[in-house]
Amino acid sequence: MEAQRDGGRIACRGVRGAVSVDRDQELEALVGELLAAMLEGSGGSLEDVAAVVFSVQDDLAGLNPAAAARRRGYSLVPLLVVREHGGDTAVSRCLRALMLVNTSRPQAKIRHAYLGVAGSLRPDLSSGWGTRP
Repeated sequence: MEAQRDGGRIACRGVRGAVSVDRDQELEALVGELLAAMLEGSGGSLEDVAAVVFSVQDDLAGLNPAAAARRRGYSLVPLLVVREHGGDTAVSRCLRALMLVNTSRPQAKIRHAYLGVAGSLRPDLSSGWGTRP
């Protein structure tokens, strides 16, 4: 069954994002910036978020981006943190996220958020972002 909102079909879409964590102290601000950029890219609001999965590399072991997200208003959203399997380490201390959002936007209109140096992971998807060096 397809849901309808304002005459458009609603689907659960994946929005990808990544940011490099320079210092442990800035984790909450970085998570907030990343989630805001991902929401903007989906055209949604916090109420539209179905879930967020974060992945951390070994060099970020011990950090909890889900706790930072809860402090940023995501307390009712299912959150999960997983450890990267050791694949792409082109960007050190890289925090990645997959946000599932209920939206009427078609998949082709979803904008992913690769901020700052993490933009090098997907330069094809990161234009227009990168407020951080």
